[in-house]
Amino acid sequence: MRIGVNVPNFGPGTDPGVLRGWAQTVEGLGFDRLMVSDHIAVTADVADKYPAPFYEPFTTLSWLAGSTHRIRLGTTVLIVPYRHPLLIARMAANLNQLSGGRLVLGVGVGWARQEFDALGVPFRQRGKLTDEHLRTLRTAWENDQDYRSGRIPIWVGGNSDAALRRAVRLGDGWHPLHSTLPWLEAAADRLTAAAAEERRPVPALAPRIVLRLTEKPCTEPGRLAGEGSIDQIIDDLDRLRLLGAEEVLLDPFRGDPRETLHPEAAWQALATVAAHRNGPDVERR
Repeated sequence: MRIGVNVPNFGPGTDPGVLRGWAQTVEGLGFDRLMVSDHIAVTADVADKYPAPFYEPFTTLSWLAGSTHRIRLGTTVLIVPYRHPLLIARMAANLNQLSGGRLVLGVGVGWARQEFDALGVPFRQRGKLTDEHLRTLRTAWENDQDYRSGRIPIWVGGNSDAALRRAVRLGDGWHPLHSTLPWLEAAADRLTAAAAEERRPVPALAPRIVLRLTEKPCTEPGRLAGEGSIDQIIDDLDRLRLLGAEEVLLDPFRGDPRETLHPEAAWQALATVAAHRNGPDVERR
């Protein structure tokens, strides 16, 4: 099972040097993938959670591709309705080619209504637009030589039943976010059932979980996967492997943008996880 890291590409402490530091630290610790998120217009609803500067994901990943050698890249998640599908197809294909085939495209429908308004995209149609755009992406990559650059996997993000079904119909993987282990175990069964109904292959399971390292075990009800002592976190990863997860993304961001001023705390937590990736259950690279 591969393990990746969600790298914050926003906030008061983020600049090109810090982004490069994140990428080189994550790669140096032996993780398998780094991913960044997506916003274009940092409207008030976005800025409340993810303030400027907010580095655009394709541009950022191109920069980080040149600052790394091995680590895979991705978006968690690209808001599909924000861009023309042929622009997404072109940028993703070029980035995949320039990085040596390292890209996975995590996608989602979006949530920030003010940002949709600023971009002139109808918020209520975002699900329909996402489906249409994903079909256009596939067509461009498969039928137009000018857009081809190997097969770029698509992970459909989101925890809703609509996202799960979209992953079955239009994705290569399902990318649920920040949930408990029991929820993920039940959701994996729903994913298999939905694929059987559609008579399609079961998409890969590639969840994004929190990374909240504590000195003592977390005994709170509703503990999220990736939250607690290092033994709990390693056990969560093992259980996800047994559940069939092909990749797991660790998210060390706790929700306070001021964390970006001091990335060393997150790097230390990641180093602790990396140091415990020495058993047969988790693949080291």
